[in-house]
Amino acid sequence: MKIISTILLATLACMTLACGYSKKTTPPVAGNMPAIATLSPNTISAGSAQFTLTVDGSNFNSNASVNWGGAAQTTAFVNGGQLTIAVPASAVTSQGTVAITVTNPGTTGTGQYGSGGTLPETSTPMTFTIN
Repeated sequence: MKIISTILLATLACMTLACGYSKKTTPPVAGNMPAIATLSPNTISAGSAQFTLTVDGSNFNSNASVNWGGAAQTTAFVNGGQLTIAVPASAVTSQGTVAITVTNPGTTGTGQYGSGGTLPETSTPMTFTIN
């Protein structure tokens, strides 16, 4: 009788765990992939004063950020196809190139247990030249 009770208790425990008493989460899905079409200006002379860089493209979220050489900058959202940043004179003191990208941040999940949401997405880089 003791063996049967033990088997029934083990079976009941297994069935309880199999009935959904564990967290089920949905992984984040791909976000909105931004794309850069043009930079204006796309070149500047070394030692120039501060200037505004305009990034034209597509799929920019309202909270997108422009990255200057991999570092996120304070970004002004104009519309889904245009962003601007103020580039300080200290960023263009010497000749070279800088990779410009746009990142749409991910969103947190809203489903049960915080599941779902979107992943952050970063555009293909475009080169900015400092002459």
